[in-house]
Amino acid sequence: MTGVKTILLLRHAKSAWNAPHQNDHDRPLNDRGERAARTMAGHLASRSPRPDLILCSTAARTRQTLAPLVKALGSPAPPISLEKELYLASEEELLERLQALPETVGTVLLIGHNEGIGQLAAALAARGPQEALARLRDKYPTGALATLRPPSGPWSALAPGTCELLAFVRPRDLDPR
Repeated sequence: MTGVKTILLLRHAKSAWNAPHQNDHDRPLNDRGERAARTMAGHLASRSPRPDLILCSTAARTRQTLAPLVKALGSPAPPISLEKELYLASEEELLERLQALPETVGTVLLIGHNEGIGQLAAALAARGPQEALARLRDKYPTGALATLRPPSGPWSALAPGTCELLAFVRPRDLDPR
């Protein structure tokens, strides 16, 4: 794969805390989260490059964030890799996963959790629209999506401070309810 690469970093939508003995990994989206997941799915399907590969944590809330996107992207869906190692992964672990991507992948969508996903986006983004950079660095809310353009070269060379932030979109930017 040669040419332009794109990284899409999506934090899972808002999850529920209503079951006191529920394992964190199994927490589902709440109603607001389900609405945000649908909103962001529509945005991703219509305004972002189509992913060549989707990497998703195995947590219930990340899989539920992914579900409306798969529907919105239509058939055939891009390859999806559900990976337990992405559950609550650190910035460094997420970066290592991106560095291990095959060169056949041009656009990757990674669906994960904070703090790792927000820290990775902030670390990678060296330049871009100042307002978007400031919002990204201030807070990476649930359902937020950062679109990054890494420099040309192999995925293995991806490093902090090397990407351009193309966009940072939060669910409330698209659906203020």
